[in-house]
Amino acid sequence: MPKKFSQRSEDLRRALAQEAARIMAEHGIADFLQAKRKAADRLGVNDVAVLPKNIEIEAALREHQRLFGRDSHDDTLRDQRRIALETMRLLIEFQPRLVGSVLTGTATNYSDINLHLFADRSESVAIRLLELGVPHEFYERRVKMDADRSINFPALRFDANGRTVDATVFPIDGIRQSPYSPVDGRPMKRADVREVADLVDTI
Repeated sequence: MPKKFSQRSEDLRRALAQEAARIMAEHGIADFLQAKRKAADRLGVNDVAVLPKNIEIEAALREHQRLFGRDSHDDTLRDQRRIALETMRLLIEFQPRLVGSVLTGTATNYSDINLHLFADRSESVAIRLLELGVPHEFYERRVKMDADRSINFPALRFDANGRTVDATVFPIDGIRQSPYSPVDGRPMKRADVREVADLVDTI
């Protein structure tokens, strides 16, 4: 009997991951927890013990993108990475790094382009954007730096060729420590201009 319940739980967990992935892909929800809750509501699941991990949802999202509209997904990802590269080159003095779903390849058409920038003062990034004639908004982003510590960092949102860029500004020495990924809890992957240029050429 316990074995049967375990298999049922695994099947339900997989179904929740697939539904959460579909919601992220089709409805522009980027937050894993929100997608997870919507999937649970849709499938009538109240047991939090069977909710999938973020990394399971990301795997299901990759599979969804492979099965449904792969060509359009590749076109979107190529466009997002090209715009990311152009933006990074404009902000090269801040040692830009691409992070998040546009880097990992799971971005949807609704995904922001996420950058990490490094500067003594966040105002210097804002000044550079003003020089470029780019309207932007300032806010604070809470970033998980390790298992026990989260810190607020300044961040800016702005438009680049019809895509939203969300850039978090770290101190210059912040380039040595990557924050934790919300997907797998490990240090986030970061890609510099050269690495992003290589990605653009490979799609």
